[in-house]
Amino acid sequence: MSNPLFDHKTIRAYTSEPIAQTSVDRMLQAAIRGSNTGNMQLYSIVLTTDPEVKKALAPAHFNQPMVTAAPLVATVCVDVNRMTKWCEQSNADKAFFNFETFITATLDATIAAQNMTLAAEQDGLGICYLGTTTYNPDIIIDALSLPRGVFPVVTLTIGHPAANPGLTERLPQEAIAHAEKYHDYSADDITRLHAEKEANPENQEFVKENSKQNLAQVFAEVRYPRQNSEIFSAKLIDALRKQGFMN
Repeated sequence: MSNPLFDHKTIRAYTSEPIAQTSVDRMLQAAIRGSNTGNMQLYSIVLTTDPEVKKALAPAHFNQPMVTAAPLVATVCVDVNRMTKWCEQSNADKAFFNFETFITATLDATIAAQNMTLAAEQDGLGICYLGTTTYNPDIIIDALSLPRGVFPVVTLTIGHPAANPGLTERLPQEAIAHAEKYHDYSADDITRLHAEKEANPENQEFVKENSKQNLAQVFAEVRYPRQNSEIFSAKLIDALRKQGFMN
């Protein structure tokens, strides 16, 4: 039997079958039960099914087709707006508009998103994490009418899989786990730990298609080039400031 913890696959194509409300509720309950800092739950989840709203979200994700094709788009946001309003109504100090809170709330929101993913996959649904959420946060903020104190950090597209792709390769456990203290990698370690990834035929094709010498160059110079990172970093900081987290 498939286990979502070990058999997670990125699903980018979905059938037209709608998602049952019972599955949506299970996903949300799983998110709510996730660990979070101080039991404050400084996150909100915006569930989008309206084609027009999905169309408005699409440019933020570089118009990847799954944004408009998926039955459900879930945008998980840092949310200090709700907590601040509660404090204001209770005559309590509202000290949550700061970068440290943003970081801890981002961790909480990510845990909630992962719990949603596990619940979705248990129900036979497929998901895709969109790494583009923090690239164009201003577009998402406008499309979802996010007020000051609310910031998008994770987006999931969710639906019934239209295909069953294979598992994506991962680095071996040895590359990730460190016993007792961090043990830095030697040049030989780096070569050994990345050997299987670099030998993957699909990755070798990426290298060839992009006229690069190796897979590291594809990642650093094609997929995630320095100039893009600098542009998106500036946009992220500007959006954080506008939403009140860089004061």
